[in-house]
Amino acid sequence: MLRDTDAVATLAVRDLNAAAKFYGEMLGLSRASTEDNEAIVFESGDTTINVYRSTFAGTNKATALTWAVDDVEEIVRTLKAKGVTFEHYDLPQTKREGDVHVAGDHKIAWFKDPDGNILSVMNR
Repeated sequence: MLRDTDAVATLAVRDLNAAAKFYGEMLGLSRASTEDNEAIVFESGDTTINVYRSTFAGTNKATALTWAVDDVEEIVRTLKAKGVTFEHYDLPQTKREGDVHVAGDHKIAWFKDPDGNILSVMNR
């Protein structure tokens, strides 16, 4: 039923202006639309990310959004140069190489947006 339908990631934020700067300038996403100063829709590849104002922003303690990328290390270097801080977790059967967590062929790096939403980049 939903298999062939695109999904939209939805992230709650407190400060829409800070979110616009982070997602637009730091992550390089294009703004698709704005809804009455309550939400911004960003384009990311063939998907969209709906960032909306909410008092519940940052309450999710799990990864909210992941990008599958070709070169995790390059994305990490680029984001770090823009001031993004990466999270470090102690995970079983996982070693850390700088800011990248490695488990076999699987590589992932986590970071947070200004409201504490946990985001990540992982290899395809």
